[in-house]
Formats: sequence, C-alpha cells, structure tokens
Amino acid sequence: MNQSAKLIFMLLLGAILIGLYPVRSSSAEDPPHIILVMADDMGWGQTGYQNHPILKTPNLDAMAANGLRLDRFYAGGPVCSPTRASMLTGRSHERAGVLSHGYALRLQEKTLAQALQKAGYATGHFGKWHLNGHRGPGAPIFADDPHNPSVFGFDEWVSVSNFYDVNPVMSRSGKFEEFSGDSSDIVVNEATQFLKKHHPSGKPMFVVIWYGTPHSPFKALDQDKAEFKDLNAASANHYGELVAMDRSLGTLRKSLRDLDIADNTLLVFCSDNGGLPNIKPETVGGLRGNKGTVFEGGIRVPGVIEWPAVIKPRVTKYPACVMDLFPTMAEIVGLPEESMIKPLDGISLRVLFESELEKRSAPIGFRYQTKRAIVTDRYKLLTQNLASEKFELYDLIEDAKESRDLSEQQPEIYARLKQDLLQWNASVDASFAGTDYAIGKLSPPDPEPINWFDLPQYKPYLPQWKQRWEYQGYLNRADKSK
Repeated sequence: MNQSAKLIFMLLLGAILIGLYPVRSSSAEDPPHIILVMADDMGWGQTGYQNHPILKTPNLDAMAANGLRLDRFYAGGPVCSPTRASMLTGRSHERAGVLSHGYALRLQEKTLAQALQKAGYATGHFGKWHLNGHRGPGAPIFADDPHNPSVFGFDEWVSVSNFYDVNPVMSRSGKFEEFSGDSSDIVVNEATQFLKKHHPSGKPMFVVIWYGTPHSPFKALDQDKAEFKDLNAASANHYGELVAMDRSLGTLRKSLRDLDIADNTLLVFCSDNGGLPNIKPETVGGLRGNKGTVFEGGIRVPGVIEWPAVIKPRVTKYPACVMDLFPTMAEIVGLPEESMIKPLDGISLRVLFESELEKRSAPIGFRYQTKRAIVTDRYKLLTQNLASEKFELYDLIEDAKESRDLSEQQPEIYARLKQDLLQWNASVDASFAGTDYAIGKLSPPDPEPINWFDLPQYKPYLPQWKQRWEYQGYLNRADKSK
C-alpha cells in the first residue's frame, strides 16, 4: 500500500471510530463547577424580566435569557433559615430540625457541600450562613462554633450568622475582618477570589453565595439608590440594595467568562423566601401573601439556572424548588446514594435541562409554624392552622393569585390532596423525631435558638460593636432588658 493509500485508509478508519465512539463534550466528561446564589427576602416580582415597574436587573435578566428561567420556582419555606437548610439537604427544613429562623442545622444531616467535598470539589461559602442557631443581626462566626460552615462541608468561608449590609464585619474561617463597600460586591469579590485560587488546580469548584440583600435593615450606597429618590427611605434603600446585588451578579458571570469556565459552570439564582409587605412598589408581582405565609407570595421566588454547555435558553412553568437542587447535582456528578438522607423532598431536574416535562413526579410540601401547604402541577392545598382542619384549594394555572377557593367545587381533588398533605406531614413528624438517622433517633438534641450577643464568647466585642450601626439598636435594647 503506497503512502497516499495509507493516508486515505487512516482517515477512513478515524472517521469510522469517531462514528462508533463520538467525542464527548467537556460537560459530559468533566463535572461542572456549581455555584448556588441566593438573595435574602427578594420577592418573585422583583426582576426586570417580570416587568417590575421601577427596578432594573439587567444582569439577572441576561442570565435568565441565557438559561432556564423557572417561573414556578419555590423556596424551601417562607422564611430564611429553613430554605438554607432545604437547599443543602434536599429535604424539608423541619426534617432537618430548622423550624424557623435561628434554628441550627442538625449535625446528623448530610449536605450537598459534604458530598461534593468527598467527590473532589473545592468548596466555599460566602455570605449569610444562619444555620448555627444564632439570632440577631449577622455576626462573624467563631472557628470553634459547633455549627460553622466547615462542619457541613465547606473548605473555606467568609460568612456571618445572619443578614449583613454595607461595611460588614465578617469571619474568614474564624478570623474576624472588617470590610468596606456594599455587601453583595464584597461576597462576590471573595467568591471570585476563591475561583481564581482553585481554578489552576483543575479541581471542580462548589461555591455558595448567600446575599444579605434586600433583607432589612435597608442601607444602600448613595449611587445605588439615586434613581429611587421619589420613594420613601426604606423602599429606596431596599431597591438600591437590589441594584448592587444585580451588579455583583454581573461581576460573577464576567469572572466565569474571564476564567474560561462559564460554559461548564452550573449557576443557580433564587431567593430564600417571598418578598416583604411594606415596600413600595410591591414585591411579589401581584401574588397573594408575603414572607412568612404559605401563599404564593411567601414561597414562590425568582429562579434561574444557567449552564451553557447543556441548557438552551427557555422559560418553563414546571414547578420546582430548592429541595430539587441536591438530587439534581447528585445525578449530574454521580454522587452515591448514601450522600443523602432519605426521605428527600426534592427530585432531580436534570431531564428538565434539555426537555420540557409534562408532570412533576412528586408534589412539593411546605410547613411553617401552624401553616401547611402542598403544591402539584396544577393545584395547591393549604391551611393557616393544621389543627383547625380548614383547608383551601386553588388552581394555580388559572388562578395564580389564589383568589378563588375551590374546596367545595372540586371535592375529589380536595380530598386527595388533603390525604397527600396529611401523609407527608406525618412523614415530616417522623423525620423531626430522628427516625431517618442511622441510629434511629436524634443525637445530640437540638440546641435552643439564642441571640449571639448573649453568648460569653462575644462579650469582649460588644463595647466596640455598640458603635456599629447594624448592631447598635439590638445591643442597646438588650442592655435595657437586663
């Protein structure tokens, strides 16, 4: 065989082999980088893409236009700590012991960060933690805090216990530092430094960015609230904080492009609960209820997932929730079953990334105080007080504002969803009692929520921190109550 014939033969052989064994894209070969971004008290209607009357969110809009926009995305609960627990565990927050704000995540729970850490990811947490059982404004977290981010799988963290605003004092893995500037810019800068640090290693990276925006107290930089001068002070600062948050999201997405990892980064944006009631213009896009309720305005939140290597841009009304994130990442990365504690309340959304789904395989349940709700593809059953046995039924497709109770008109659907809700509720009761854990019980017992400024280790810092605007009112009230 002459040289020309040999060359033709090799080219033909190569073409045949490529056909038999197609070259896989980097997204199929390499586990994606994963970044979970969450706002604090941002309502479903507070985005440009939902046509908010005054707020512009160009960077979030660009992310939504380039990814999967989930217009029926739900928080884990109607307040902050619960949703953070649900995001990390894939479970209803009450299964994990986080009844409300200021309850600690149980040490027996298994988190997404721990699972990805074991799978070889570099893991970092930046911003609001609120899973260590401390109440009060965000304070830096001690390295020996038994519920600090390291305990739950984060290699590095720059975090505070709760909400935080301009010029915060934060904890870098236990070392207290004072920062200058808007809080959203600060945590995104820390997160991008983490990405730059670990990118050369070739390791996949898992980053959690939990903003303190736009939670009260509201304090925005002058340039960020300038366009809202006609609003009252609280609303102007609230919306100014969202301007800064959107800017920081743009900084984050640009950093991914600069590092040439944007294509294979799975970036998620959502809020931890519905919007606030006393901000003008209203925050929930015309939905009923606000933060603290299980009406749509309290639990439906902005939701966007961007992964350019896999997701083609589109909008879906498929109902999804933060509990779905852990099982989704588990399927994508190939995490072992033992990485998660069962039962889960979330399901994998991996198939949804590439094709529309007609029906959700499991309803979404919600518990908060006396309130209960269950959401299916079309219907929602809720009660303000489980003990009252009074339930309301809504068709969320025809009546997203929950204005027409169908409990009498649709008795069969009402009865079926009531049974489903009560069964799910009993399952959560069993989990809360500790039956899901390997030893079959809760150990150690849940710590009682406590104001961090009542703890002995913070006492040396109180004289100085009484001069800080974000702590001053709390600490002065604490002094007067003694």
